[in-house]
Amino acid sequence: MSLVPEIIARLKPVETPFKTVSGAADFALIEKRRLGSPAAFVMVAEEVAGDNERINGAVLQRLETDVAVIIVADNLSDARGSASADDMEDLKSFVRARLIGFKPEAAEEPLTHISGKLLKARGGTVWFEDLYAAASYLEEQP
Repeated sequence: MSLVPEIIARLKPVETPFKTVSGAADFALIEKRRLGSPAAFVMVAEEVAGDNERINGAVLQRLETDVAVIIVADNLSDARGSASADDMEDLKSFVRARLIGFKPEAAEEPLTHISGKLLKARGGTVWFEDLYAAASYLEEQP
């Protein structure tokens, strides 16, 4: 199983604050059609493999996959956008509580948080990216 579907499922419990939890395909269309807000979009941001860990025999490499969770929140209740910023803090807390330490079947180690950054804030909408790391191994198949 892939990491992304497992993480999407993890963010969709009954008590989720999100109206939309989806992947890269829906994120790519977000400017053309608005989905329910708040929304979370999960996608692989980057993969980096380490050196071969074996001297002899089949290749074995540690693969770190960075998974982005992009959170989009709209709150037009105030002109300055501070309501969406407050909402974003609650959404970030929910995502982090669900993901930090979660061990997907597709990973060898639990997820860890790498970083978070504001992508944009405009017109009462805030976009925030949270980045998580998952480690697995690539092994040469004979």
